[in-house]
Amino acid sequence: MAPASFLLPLLLQVGPNPAATDTLGLPEELANRPPRATSIQEPTNPTSKWLSECLDQLAEDPSRAHTQAQIRRNETSGADRVIANHCLGLAATELGLWDDARSAFLAARDETPEDESATRARFGTMAGNAALGGGDAEAAVSLLATAQADAREASSATLEALAALDSARALVALERPHEAILALSTATRLEPDMAEGWLLTATLFRRLGRLDDAQEAIEQASRLAPMEADIGLEAGVIAVLSGREDAARQSWESVIAIQPDSLAAQTAKTYLAQLGPAPEEEANP
Repeated sequence: MAPASFLLPLLLQVGPNPAATDTLGLPEELANRPPRATSIQEPTNPTSKWLSECLDQLAEDPSRAHTQAQIRRNETSGADRVIANHCLGLAATELGLWDDARSAFLAARDETPEDESATRARFGTMAGNAALGGGDAEAAVSLLATAQADAREASSATLEALAALDSARALVALERPHEAILALSTATRLEPDMAEGWLLTATLFRRLGRLDDAQEAIEQASRLAPMEADIGLEAGVIAVLSGREDAARQSWESVIAIQPDSLAAQTAKTYLAQLGPAPEEEANP
């Protein structure tokens, strides 16, 4: 059995947000982003080796990984059982079995020692995302609040910020946008260099009609991640709603130039087509 101290390094093999659900709103390209990437640790003990093999199997055959994780969970205890529930939750997420995923992540959290607050925060965030993926935003808000508390206990600003971002998504799903703004404010205060927090803040402000605030947030996101296509798309949407069509064109054209074969570029082309030709193009066909 692996000691509890191995748990957090093992969890760095995957991001804390397995659900591909983002309800912060339009445009659609802000939804369905992949899990956040984190570093992958090399297997150094039997527990980490098993998790690595399970994650490899997950990429190839999530149903088989789901079955293998169930078997290992039923045959082990302690840290080995926690890790089995970890992979089980990821496999269930991949298969869209949200209730199974939530249960697995909760079991992993609850069986993690109390003094492993950072690990508990990660599992709690995963469980909250699984609840949101399954359409239970109320449960997601509660689970993510507990995850934030665990992250504070661990003095991990990053984990607390990530849980706050996901809490904002759940609050938007519950049509509680002003509470979501507070959650995003917490996230950007804790991790001011995380571009995603500023992007989601800009998106929500834009939906609320607070275009000046949206512009300020998207400018901050652009400074942090100038090559991020989603930021360019949102910057264009904010610009056009503010009556700045030239700025919108520039933003969307930059998306096409940066990632010409991407879905974001296709979306940018659609937006540009809706604007029609620029005034100088009409004057000089």
